[in-house]
Amino acid sequence: MNILILTYGTRGDVQPYIALGQGLKRAGHCITLATSSRFKEVIEQAGLHYAFMNDGMLALLDAPGNQGVLEDTNNLFQVVKRTLGLLKKIGPIQRALVDESWEAALQSKPDIIVFHPKAFTAPDISEKLGVPVVLALVVPGLVPTAEYPNMMLPRLRLGGWYNKLSYSVVNRLIGLSVAKHVRAWRKAHHLPKAKRFSLLHTADGAPIPVIHGFSSLVVPRPDDWPQTASICGYWHTEDDGHYQPSPELSAFLNAGPPPVYVGFGSMTGRDPERLADIVIEALQRAGVRGILATGWGGLKVKALPKNIIAVDQVPHSWLFSRVSGVVHHGGAGTTAAALQAGKASVVIPFFGDQPFWGHRVHTLKAGAAPIPLKKLTVERLAAGIKEITTNQKIIDHAAAIGAKLREERGVENAVAVIEKLADKHNQASQRASR
Repeated sequence: MNILILTYGTRGDVQPYIALGQGLKRAGHCITLATSSRFKEVIEQAGLHYAFMNDGMLALLDAPGNQGVLEDTNNLFQVVKRTLGLLKKIGPIQRALVDESWEAALQSKPDIIVFHPKAFTAPDISEKLGVPVVLALVVPGLVPTAEYPNMMLPRLRLGGWYNKLSYSVVNRLIGLSVAKHVRAWRKAHHLPKAKRFSLLHTADGAPIPVIHGFSSLVVPRPDDWPQTASICGYWHTEDDGHYQPSPELSAFLNAGPPPVYVGFGSMTGRDPERLADIVIEALQRAGVRGILATGWGGLKVKALPKNIIAVDQVPHSWLFSRVSGVVHHGGAGTTAAALQAGKASVVIPFFGDQPFWGHRVHTLKAGAAPIPLKKLTVERLAAGIKEITTNQKIIDHAAAIGAKLREERGVENAVAVIEKLADKHNQASQRASR
């Protein structure tokens, strides 16, 4: 089959889909992955076909005046308030992404489309082409459940009614941002007016299958999810097979006990120098060696003591097996990598789904209590680092979870679901043509 994967966002929104694409390719399919142009080389190095999407949204958020715009909040309404100033610039970028998604589909001639929520016209494109579509998520953020609220809203203890309502609120807010682009595209391509905007339903109201790229050991499948929603396990790339560390990193790792890794992914924040100062002082107070990842700008280092080293970008799958603990922002990908490596974490969430993952790590007893960025101090971070490096119960829990996760076959499970859905669609089409 020709399979088109549409995704957009930071590296955490792309890397799992590369892993999924590689798994589909190993199963004999031809894969095209469309996303921001900054990831073109990475995708092609992974052996997948690349289709163009502009880099405008990421460049906008990278701009100095916009760095940290989403900092210090896990409240969706605050996020909306702080980003209102960007909306005039975001609209044209979203419209361009819509057209680029369609162009990617025309080029790849897909038999099935797999999409990230930010590629929000995928269901409409699939309708126009007459092919099935699958929503692929690495967070449990869209399928409603009464068991817990949407991760973008506060964790209020109001019961199942509030939890379910929170998903409707989030879906409605997503619609307010993008529905106009969907309507315009459908009109331009002579498709009937949709009943409503939903990432979970086609224009005629039929449910869209949803696959989730995380483990049910970390987030159990809610009992009230529909049959169309499945949890497959984590989607990891095998990116460390040919990795060669620098001589400096090798020498540092060999010079003493395993260090603590500290990195915040693509989170930049308003004051990366202050954040680096807090981290360095906390590592010193905790009495541990440290590795600081500075590659995405989350930490800006002036000078380092001898027991701390700075690195640019090192594959988590290679590095985390060589450290004693992980301090990170709670992004879905970094959380998954730490858990799979069996390493205890201190999560410092910035916004969005990160508080959710910090809560899950702590609930699983695989890490210290999360420390929201706005409450981060040297004292709190030092205490968290000491806890994950000396509390044997936490260390053992993390190791046990990692051993189980390494036995899972998340990519293979997702491939099987996608192939089954494509076969089901083909059989239905054959029956309809008789």
